Amino acid sequence: MRRSVLFLVAFLIAALGLAPPARAASPGTVVSAQPTTVYLLPGQLLKVPVNAWSLHYNSTSAIGQINTVSGTLLVPKASWLLGRRPIIGYAVGTHGLGDQCAPSASMREGREAELALISLFLLKGFAVVVTDYEGLGTPGTHTYMAGISQGHAVLDSVRAAMRVPGAGLSTAAPVGVMGYSQGGASAAWAAQLQPSYAPDLRLRGVAAGGVPADLKAVAEHLDGTANFGLGAAAGVGFDAAYPELDLEADLNDRGRALLADASDDCVGELSKLAGLRFSDLSPIDLLNQPKWVARLTENRLGTTAPRVPMFLYHAQGDEIIPHAVGAALRSQYCSAGVTVRWASFPGGNHVIGAVEGGPLAIEWLALRVIGVPALSTC
Repeated sequence: MRRSVLFLVAFLIAALGLAPPARAASPGTVVSAQPTTVYLLPGQLLKVPVNAWSLHYNSTSAIGQINTVSGTLLVPKASWLLGRRPIIGYAVGTHGLGDQCAPSASMREGREAELALISLFLLKGFAVVVTDYEGLGTPGTHTYMAGISQGHAVLDSVRAAMRVPGAGLSTAAPVGVMGYSQGGASAAWAAQLQPSYAPDLRLRGVAAGGVPADLKAVAEHLDGTANFGLGAAAGVGFDAAYPELDLEADLNDRGRALLADASDDCVGELSKLAGLRFSDLSPIDLLNQPKWVARLTENRLGTTAPRVPMFLYHAQGDEIIPHAVGAALRSQYCSAGVTVRWASFPGGNHVIGAVEGGPLAIEWLALRVIGVPALSTC
C-alpha cells in the first residue's frame, strides 16, 4: 500500500510539472561552474595555460543572508604529485563598483593587473580561486569594504573551488589566503572568521598587505584628498551591505548626484571625486552618526585573533591607507598571541607596497601551505 502511495505521488509530481522542495543553499555550494579562458594581455593575447572555470557560488552577506557570488578558478594543467593540490584564495584590491570592473571580467578580457602575482602561485602548481565579492559581477550593488561580507566571499570561494567537477581538488587540501588593500582587508577578515565560519577549511596561513583595518581612520584620512573617491565608494558599499544606513536620505542633492554617477564606475573613474569632502556631500557628520559608528566598529579588524600565522606588510609612505593603521593591526595581533611576520617598507606609496611586498608574501605563504612552520617577528 505504501509503495502504491509513493508511486502515485511521484506520478502526480511528474504529470503536473512539480518538483520536490529544494534543500536550503549552504555557503560554498557551487551554483554553476562553466569553463572559461583567461588572458594576460588585452585583445585576448597571451592565454594563461591553465584550466579555468567561471563560478557562481553561495556565500553569506554581512547581515547573515545567503547570497550568490561570482569568481574564477584557475588550476594548472600539470598534475600535482605531492598529495592534495594546495588552494589559494586570492582577494583582489579595489576594482570599482560596476559589474564590468569585476576580476572575472578583467581576466577574460586580458586586463587584470593582479594576474602577475596570481601567476606566481600557478607556477608553483597551486590552484587559485579569485572571488569577485558580493555584488560585483552579480545583481545588486557591490558591498565594497564591508569586511565581513568580503571575508565570507573569500572563504566560500575556496569551498566552492574544492567542489568544481573536473577540477581535481580536494576538500582536505591545504589552503592559503592572500590579498592587498581591499584584498588585504578581505584576507584578514577571512583569517578572523575562519575558525567559526569555515572550520572545515584547512587554512595554513594568510598574507595581507596595505590593510585598511580601521575604516573610520582611513575615511578621515582620505577626506579632502586626491583619493577621496575611495572613501565615498566605501560609503556606497556599506550602504549596500547594511540597509539601515540609508545613505541617500542623509546626502544633499549634490551628494546624491555624485554617488549615483559613481555607482557603476571602475577604480580609475573615481578620481572625478578627487578633493571633495564628506561635508560636500551631506549636511550632517556622516562618520560620527551612531548608525555608521556601529557598523564601522563592527568591521574593524583586530578584535578577534586569527588562529593561523599572518604575514602583514605595509609601505611607510602609503598615501591611501596610513602606515599607522597597518602597524596598529600588527600590534593587536601580536598582543593576542598570533604568529605574525611584519614587513614595513621604507618610503614608497600604496602601489609600491604591493609591488615590493607581493612576491615576499607569496613565498612566505607557499611555505605555510606545504607545512613549513612560521616564525614570528612580534
